[in-house]
Amino acid sequence: MQPLATDASLADLQRYVAEMENERGFTGRTVHDQTWRLMEEAGELARAVRKNDGQRTLTGELVGSIDEELVDVLIFTCSIANRLGIDLTDAVRAKETFNETRTWPGTYQRTPAAAR
Repeated sequence: MQPLATDASLADLQRYVAEMENERGFTGRTVHDQTWRLMEEAGELARAVRKNDGQRTLTGELVGSIDEELVDVLIFTCSIANRLGIDLTDAVRAKETFNETRTWPGTYQRTPAAAR
């Protein structure tokens, strides 16, 4: 398998994950399986952040680095999206278009650039 290009896009990453899963024999895993693995990786990310902040971890617990755990979360996210036929680039654009119309408690409402 070819390494991921240094200028890879999100679509390239999704294709890479699909190829990687095929090569490693992970294609039989269901969306449910991959979602649980994603949740496990999110927990590992939380432990890495705690460790990075100097908070206690369990004695003898193996804790990965934040960057490693972020990558695992991203890989499982791509894996789930691939199984569901979701183009993450399109999904990010759609979600951010929606988010531009929202306000959150305790934040200010920005004026859209077009209205300025």
